[in-house]
Amino acid sequence: MVIGVPKEIKNNENRVALTPAGVTELRKYGHAVYIQATAGVGSGFEDEEYAAAGATILSTIEEVYAIADMIVKVKEPIAQEYKLIKENQLLFTYFHFASSEELTHAMIQQKAVCLAYETVEKTDRSLPLLIPMSEVAGRMAVQEGAKYLEKPLKGRGILLGGVPGVKPARVLVLGGGIVGTQAAKMAAGLGAHVTIMDVNLTRLRYLSDIMPENVDTMMSNEYNIRAEIKQSDLIIGAVLIPGAKAPHLITRDMLKLMRSGTVLVDVAVDQGGCIETCTPTTHENPTFIIDGVVHYCVANMPGAVPYTSTVALTNATLPYVLQLANKGWQQACRDNEELLKGLNVVNGKVVYNGVAEAWELPLTPVSDVLRKVIAV
Repeated sequence: MVIGVPKEIKNNENRVALTPAGVTELRKYGHAVYIQATAGVGSGFEDEEYAAAGATILSTIEEVYAIADMIVKVKEPIAQEYKLIKENQLLFTYFHFASSEELTHAMIQQKAVCLAYETVEKTDRSLPLLIPMSEVAGRMAVQEGAKYLEKPLKGRGILLGGVPGVKPARVLVLGGGIVGTQAAKMAAGLGAHVTIMDVNLTRLRYLSDIMPENVDTMMSNEYNIRAEIKQSDLIIGAVLIPGAKAPHLITRDMLKLMRSGTVLVDVAVDQGGCIETCTPTTHENPTFIIDGVVHYCVANMPGAVPYTSTVALTNATLPYVLQLANKGWQQACRDNEELLKGLNVVNGKVVYNGVAEAWELPLTPVSDVLRKVIAV
């Protein structure tokens, strides 16, 4: 198979979808790999390293899309890439369709095969290609939140961990999954007083057992959220519903309950956000203020630490890339239920329920699409 890796062109996105080590593995199986020039530089990988591993370096993004059977990326295609995508071309990347109607319709129109990292799902319902970036984003949420609590950045002017004689900051984490767990660990490690909320009592019992003494668990509901936000300095939104929009746990009217300089970090913003007033921002302009509350809503947070993020992500994606390349996407999805669940849009048809519901589009059963494609 011919595999193409374009350079990411989303604002301040420095990750790359394949490392030189990944190229080496693909070349072992006889696959051709084409990398756009300087695609890996932001993550610390030079063109020479890719060439030494057996990749061919192409000058432009147009060349990469034109030659490849499968495009492997990190972030969803943006508008200037839409027309480069060919009918039946396989795209393997983060899509988050439920947060972008424009992207959804563009991929339908291009009749691409869109296999989304974020909906590849194991039998235990874990999301193996979302976990690495969730771990990074959860830890970064606290790092960024602590920074924006500083007064010059319009925060409350409070040190997350406090000092002897001064109470630490209070951190509220909404969601006890991978992001929330990592955020709570980081905040607790810095000495903050942390409350983590979730709707799953079994998960809360687990978190209560593993978390340090300065972390409390609490059932997530509107009453408890309204009570906690009044005294919280940093609030981290860490809610995920795979492939669907995140629910708004903090609504516009709740901002009035918060103290001026409170910081909100919505890690779920790439799935629509769990804070109503959050809209996607960039690393270049990461924050905005509403009612005195600082909103940090960068949709590609791990892009700020590209070396760590790239290696962590490719550790998880490469086995799936190899399956897709070795077998072709149809056979790979028939053989592996995890990959099958990653299919979102196939040849102009929406095959993932969360995407169909988000934009009120007709849903085609993925098994039907697979049968039709294989029969052609």
